[in-house]
Amino acid sequence: MLHYRTEGFNGCAVKYSPFFDNRLAVASASNFGLVGNGRLYVLELTPNGIVPVKWFTTQDSLYDLAWSEIHENQVLTASGDGSIKLFDCTANDFPVQAWKEHGREVFSVNWNMVQKDRFCSSSWDGTVRIWSPHRAQSFLTLPTHSCTYSAAFNPHNPDLVSCVTSDSYVRVFDLRTPASASNHLVVQIPIHAAPAAPPIPGQPGIPPAATPPAEALTHDWNKYRSTVLATGGVDRAIRTFDIRAPQQGPLATMLGHEYAVRKLSWSPHLSNVLLSASYDMTFGDMDAMRAGPAGPVVGMELGRMGRHTEFVTGVDWCLFGNEGWCASVGWDENLYVWDVRAAMN
Repeated sequence: MLHYRTEGFNGCAVKYSPFFDNRLAVASASNFGLVGNGRLYVLELTPNGIVPVKWFTTQDSLYDLAWSEIHENQVLTASGDGSIKLFDCTANDFPVQAWKEHGREVFSVNWNMVQKDRFCSSSWDGTVRIWSPHRAQSFLTLPTHSCTYSAAFNPHNPDLVSCVTSDSYVRVFDLRTPASASNHLVVQIPIHAAPAAPPIPGQPGIPPAATPPAEALTHDWNKYRSTVLATGGVDRAIRTFDIRAPQQGPLATMLGHEYAVRKLSWSPHLSNVLLSASYDMTFGDMDAMRAGPAGPVVGMELGRMGRHTEFVTGVDWCLFGNEGWCASVGWDENLYVWDVRAAMN
């Protein structure tokens, strides 16, 4: 297990480079992201451990990041002041490009893996925006009307964008459709839909009491099943959905964390395994798509790592080498790189 201390800055997100097997980046914030500066770390794995290649200090907290899919030295960041910045590891201490259209904190950024001149962002201002690094302004705004914690492009289809929000919905937008009144919205799935109450003989049906939705904080697309995604949030549950059957409800529901699930990441090597990071100071790997004896899909916990001593806020898989290497960051100012297989039951 390798370790690096982001001293004075609490980790918020970590991502491996899609170009180099030994490079990763960390987005962090001072004072737990409540007030103060942020810092982007670019780190390398060496025979002598993890060493910093460069870091950039920003005026406000950094909550998320995404490596560019078209330039191996550039990293995109999401900031608490509503801005998005693009940094180059070979440049000076200033961003090579910046955008600011969101009215509140930008909480996620994601680069399109297919159409690589696009990226998206989501904000607490209730919008998802689509951008190009070659344009000074966004070219599309997708309203969600709710605080939006996570947005991502489908890794199989460059025109599908998904997000999860504080009102506990998964929304999927298809950019090929006419905007009209729906603003490209094609699928809307309630994550915490209340089950229908069974009717009482001789009495009219009474709708069930409304269950306050728990905020959805994170989601991720399956890298092998183009219509399957997973969600996690405040209610501690991880759910998988198939967007082809939004009325069906969750394919699987996985429990195990004691507090909110902050980050999910499907494995790039195995179609049925995903990592989850939680405010219970642990992160685990789940077998989310295992077929049960009678055929239905069930979920089970494969293992757990508990080295962090504060909220675990970010986790990511390495794309290269033997399957199972991952990185995690947390509010304890620690980054760990380790082999998931060592924690499997």
